[in-house]
Amino acid sequence: MAITYHTETTPFRYRGRRATTRWIRETAAEEGCRCGEVAVIFCTDDLLLALNKKHLGHDYYTDIITFDYSESDTIAGDLFVSVDTVADNARGLNIPFAQELQRVMIHGILHLCGYPDKSEKEAAVMRAKEEYYLRKRAEAEP
Repeated sequence: MAITYHTETTPFRYRGRRATTRWIRETAAEEGCRCGEVAVIFCTDDLLLALNKKHLGHDYYTDIITFDYSESDTIAGDLFVSVDTVADNARGLNIPFAQELQRVMIHGILHLCGYPDKSEKEAAVMRAKEEYYLRKRAEAEP
């Protein structure tokens, strides 16, 4: 099935789609899942805030909202990513924008694979998984 990349309300253009698609598929497979229809939608803070208010009842900015349509072992969903917040987070962490963007995207994929992050323990597992898959991606890149 397809992993697609889109933009809404931002001029941002994502490069590296093939490598990212491969990485997402490999991550899902390692987690015991298959990829169905996954859309990564890059947007602004304003759009993500509106989605956060409307669908989750949260009145704050965030870096990603994951809408999960997965069934059984097939992941599917929409990952709305605020490039504004990702850029702010990257600056605050003093890391490259691309690295933070990858962390946010794999975070959404891990949610589709069934990982929650509401409790401290769940968040710690999520962070460890993110770091693991970020290392795997970095090792695979030339």
